[in-house]
Amino acid sequence: MTELASDHAVKKRTPLKIALIGMPAIGKTTIGRKLARCYGYAFVDLDHVIEERIGCSIREYFECMGEPAFRDIEATVLAQQVARAEPLVLSTGGGIVLRPENRAQLRCHCHVVYLHALPEALLRRVRHDRTRPLLQVHDPLRRLQELYVTRHPLYLETADVQVQADVGSMRQTLQTIERQLASLGVPPPVASG
Repeated sequence: MTELASDHAVKKRTPLKIALIGMPAIGKTTIGRKLARCYGYAFVDLDHVIEERIGCSIREYFECMGEPAFRDIEATVLAQQVARAEPLVLSTGGGIVLRPENRAQLRCHCHVVYLHALPEALLRRVRHDRTRPLLQVHDPLRRLQELYVTRHPLYLETADVQVQADVGSMRQTLQTIERQLASLGVPPPVASG
């Protein structure tokens, strides 16, 4: 579990927002819910908000409208969520960093945690998952490797800290996130992870 060197080491934001970024199936939603509970913040799963907005699953929307249309909606919903007047933990989709404006929104409004794992570890989690449109291919490991090559540098560019999320227990991962956020000036959680 490593800390990412950052040019924005101390951020003061009101209201405080924590965003989780990383590859598909890394655990952003699960960790985000627990983190929000620890800090006493609202929790927002960006993909869930998008599905409510579009009235169908992201997979169905991808199939009917294509990825560019989805990325337009994703950018709009992200901007709305980071503008909310309350502290929150935001779980993002794996491709949120593909657009420069999204990276800028995240860096400007959130303490950004990059949950990291290698594609081989992620494949074990998504092998039977049919809800992820970009992984519905003949060779999902190769697809995850391609996504990783493209996205890893963007995650690093966007994040304040990086946490290895495929080793140790959930509790250890949460404690590492809390320590790293504390080093950025985020007040301690109100409840134990």
